[in-house]
Amino acid sequence: MIKEIATRKSTRKYNAKPVEDEKILQLIESARHAPSGSNTQPWHFIIVKAEETKAQIVKADGNQNWMMAAPVFIVCVADIRCRIKDDAEIFLDEASGLKELKQIIRDTAVAIEHILLAAENMGLASCWTAYFEQKDMWPILGIPSDKYVVGVVTIGYSNDGGKPAPKRALESMIRYEKW
Repeated sequence: MIKEIATRKSTRKYNAKPVEDEKILQLIESARHAPSGSNTQPWHFIIVKAEETKAQIVKADGNQNWMMAAPVFIVCVADIRCRIKDDAEIFLDEASGLKELKQIIRDTAVAIEHILLAAENMGLASCWTAYFEQKDMWPILGIPSDKYVVGVVTIGYSNDGGKPAPKRALESMIRYEKW
């Protein structure tokens, strides 16, 4: 797997080749196996292929028009109800300070990384975007306000011959025992 980890890059140029449904399901299957705190598995995934819906997401996601070239968007949503079981009304946005929100974001981020690495392994390109506010994303996809959109992952076949961005030297990021 180190090859996929080392070669994976955020792709913003896709060709028009459609992504096979079986591959999309394999990506979600890889996310399903991600670890989560107390095995809560807070994630849900909305597969978006419709051009009109994709255009609305692009607008909400900072008008990143390059996204439209990707044939598939996977909208990754964290569900706080796996940690807060009562029926109390919950409104989650960027200003929410609930510790449970932090937990479900972390867990869903791990699932997203599984998608990114599985895509690389299957010869697909991907990019994780999150330049949006919750209030702008919810109405597009009918997401309730007690859910939190962690990211939109674009998926497709690359039309980008670039290489992964350079990474810092290993020695520059390791500390032993304490800071």
